[in-house]
Amino acid sequence: MNWNNPLAKRVLDLKPSPTLAVDAKAKALKAKGEDIVNLSAGEPDFDTPDHIKEAAISAIRDGFTKYTAVAGIVELREAIGKKLKRDYKIEYSIDEIVVSTGGKQGLFNCLQAIVDPGTEVIIPVPYWVSYPAMVELSGGKPVYLKTTQENGFAIDISKLESLITKKTRAIILNSPSNPTGAVYNEETLKGVAELAINKGFYIITDDIYDEIRFDGRSPENVLSFVPEAKEHVIIANGVSKTYSMTGWRIGYLAGPQPVIKAATKIQSQSTSNPNSIAQKAALAALTGPQDCVKEMVAAFKERRKFIVERLNAIDGIRCNMPEGAFYCFPNMSSFYGKSFNGKKIEGSLELADYLLEEAKIACVPGIAFGDDEFIRFSYATDIKVIEKGLDRLESALSRLE
Repeated sequence: MNWNNPLAKRVLDLKPSPTLAVDAKAKALKAKGEDIVNLSAGEPDFDTPDHIKEAAISAIRDGFTKYTAVAGIVELREAIGKKLKRDYKIEYSIDEIVVSTGGKQGLFNCLQAIVDPGTEVIIPVPYWVSYPAMVELSGGKPVYLKTTQENGFAIDISKLESLITKKTRAIILNSPSNPTGAVYNEETLKGVAELAINKGFYIITDDIYDEIRFDGRSPENVLSFVPEAKEHVIIANGVSKTYSMTGWRIGYLAGPQPVIKAATKIQSQSTSNPNSIAQKAALAALTGPQDCVKEMVAAFKERRKFIVERLNAIDGIRCNMPEGAFYCFPNMSSFYGKSFNGKKIEGSLELADYLLEEAKIACVPGIAFGDDEFIRFSYATDIKVIEKGLDRLESALSRLE
């Protein structure tokens, strides 16, 4: 071993999460007294609903503080199964469901379970920042499927087919999408399902924003339109976004029993069971009143309209109207090549740094999501905060020469 470099290569090659890094930097500046408008965070500003918190308090009082089954308590897995049946009309037994410490762990365990060294996972671009790293940590190779703003970030099925090889193990879908807010339509999902069935690969559908959509429709994924693809589909979801429970760290996977059994075995050798108290809270979230979700979605819809209209009113910005989640992804590339105090804006990273340092706005550079032309803004915060941030944004952009 080289003691001058005693770390594994996979760690040396691993990039930290840019979204968490920006959020941490913004919070550090705020702690120093800086007036930071944080439009970077991927979590709702709403408090966790009271009935969910009360369930957790009751769990503590009842002494529900010991280990549970690695895959999660039976009642929670049954509740997840009922949600999936309601949403997709598909039956899942508790042996086809595993509860994890957040949706991120569920995805990580899933990829560890199905990806061998040298196999490929197709990832549409723009993508959530952790997908490529998770694939690489599994020994796999990310294969990128470019989408365009002009086409609403939709998947071109013919382009997807051209990327499929004998090494293709899976494709990761995220709809509604982080960072674009795009929602895949029925035609697209049917096309992906047909390829998965005919070519033999998995569809990992990251449904973490499934309830946060603005067309009035219930959650939809591949199984909504092609139920016969069930053996090819692995659902990843959780309670973080829908119920404003980001810190509770409860996610889950549902899919073919061999995959879930493998993911559970991996979890048994890493974290073991998810937090017992948070499981009881998640059970209350899934089985309790859902008015809180409707109220949050209504607020996000109002904020979405405000931020997108305001962004598009700024000369040089082009922003699609998101169909779900709570992010917008404006094209800011017209400002590249401009300068401030002799410092040139080369791309999204430099622009995000400029906005944080000079305008005190925290946002995430598009390069973190695989597309350098864009910046991601979150509207999971109060509309007055958004307005303040956009005032600063417009002023800061006008100072670029």
